[in-house]
Amino acid sequence: MTAFGVFARTFPVASDPEDVAEAIASAGFDTTQLNLSVFGRPTLDETLDTSAAQDIRNAFARRYVHIWGVSGTFNAVHPDPAVRAAGVRACQAVIRRAPDLGAGVVTLCTGTRDAENMWHAHPDNDSAHAWADLEASLDALIPVAEQSGVQLGIEPESGNVIRDAAAADRLLRQMYAGTRTLTIVLDPANLLTVDTLADQQHILSDAFDLLGDRVSAMHAKDVVASGYSAPGAGGMDYDLVMRLHALLPADVPIIAQDLTADDASQVCQFLKAAWNRAHR
Repeated sequence: MTAFGVFARTFPVASDPEDVAEAIASAGFDTTQLNLSVFGRPTLDETLDTSAAQDIRNAFARRYVHIWGVSGTFNAVHPDPAVRAAGVRACQAVIRRAPDLGAGVVTLCTGTRDAENMWHAHPDNDSAHAWADLEASLDALIPVAEQSGVQLGIEPESGNVIRDAAAADRLLRQMYAGTRTLTIVLDPANLLTVDTLADQQHILSDAFDLLGDRVSAMHAKDVVASGYSAPGAGGMDYDLVMRLHALLPADVPIIAQDLTADDASQVCQFLKAAWNRAHR
């Protein structure tokens, strides 16, 4: 059966990993996308050693929660080269530590020219210079990932250089056709707005067809007028989403986000019910 996961940072910060793992398991999830900030550490924690990472892995294993991936997010095309270089260096440290955490994927932010917020769109994100800086950042990360035996997860985000399925396809098929280290974390909600919900079958079907063979996980949130919400609280057709997920070549985990800890159990039940309908 498909693994159902949740962002670990959905739950309160706790210095004891077992507290976080217990909260995830109690909500009904068996998988997580980890952000080290949930333990009060920096997301890109260059000080995390092997022993501490293995302690986290073991704590989650005792609660039967698999750490699918860990966040390595930084602004990969930050306009300041020094800031960008520092992010690359810190992300490399997380990549090297990922196997000790039991994580097979390190998730990235493909970045924006907005210097203040790495999720905000900027008119220069489509420029050749932004794409060149993204390529330079990835060129520094891919060998480390290959040496560490992990993959890098790229998520199309409307505010980033890789802002849609077409941009992701360009990155994978044209720029990095020779490596399988780059994978796609596909979030259907990122490809929609309230205004395009009526056309979601066409938009999402095209995205799954285009990127499906490179998808390593699917994120689950919903689309509302204010932006995003917990799965089931907006206008996205989750029966459609689950049918598309069922057609993927690999049975990848479904990882919930944009929910609260209080919502977690209900969201898990909602996602499993939608999945079950798609597999009748």
